[in-house]
Amino acid sequence: MLRIGLTGGIGSGKSTVAGLLAARGAVVVDADRIAREVVEPGTPGLAQVVEAFGDGVLTADGALDRAALAAVVFSDPAARARLDGIVHPLVRARTAELVAAAPEGAVLVNDVPLLVETGQAGSYDLVLVVEADPEIRVRRLVGRGMSEEDARARIAAQASDEQRRAVADVVLDNSGSSEQLAGQVAGFWAEHVAPVAG
Repeated sequence: MLRIGLTGGIGSGKSTVAGLLAARGAVVVDADRIAREVVEPGTPGLAQVVEAFGDGVLTADGALDRAALAAVVFSDPAARARLDGIVHPLVRARTAELVAAAPEGAVLVNDVPLLVETGQAGSYDLVLVVEADPEIRVRRLVGRGMSEEDARARIAAQASDEQRRAVADVVLDNSGSSEQLAGQVAGFWAEHVAPVAG
């Protein structure tokens, strides 16, 4: 099994790259999706979040109000650390289950936004980093409905491009067109994956 750690800052196009790799046959384990799953209504994870942050982080129907929680944790490093202490172990446990279920010989892509921040780079055969010009990332996030201030705060709260490059085996630049990105993914697969995966 070839294990690839895929990471990149918010708005970099990491999910697009994950989709392109999946289309080539990779098994993608998406940490963001798992992070949502472990705090769904009725889960122990949601109960722990409410215990730590109060009922104000719930919607009227008892689901996690992500915007309310973000307002609390993104401006308070101690609160963010408390949230990470709840969610990260749950995400790691569920990830381990999904990895164990992957077929033998699979190309496994762990899509981990906070790979650098959580010190996981050494867990992979290859670390693939997707980056894009910060102003392009801000525009993409604003296009998704985020305020510019929020977008800049989210980018600033994550690892820097330099920190990601320091652990990267391969860096893809997604500042251009979708065709250019697809070409880079094809090149990455041909050079780094196909010779190993066969």
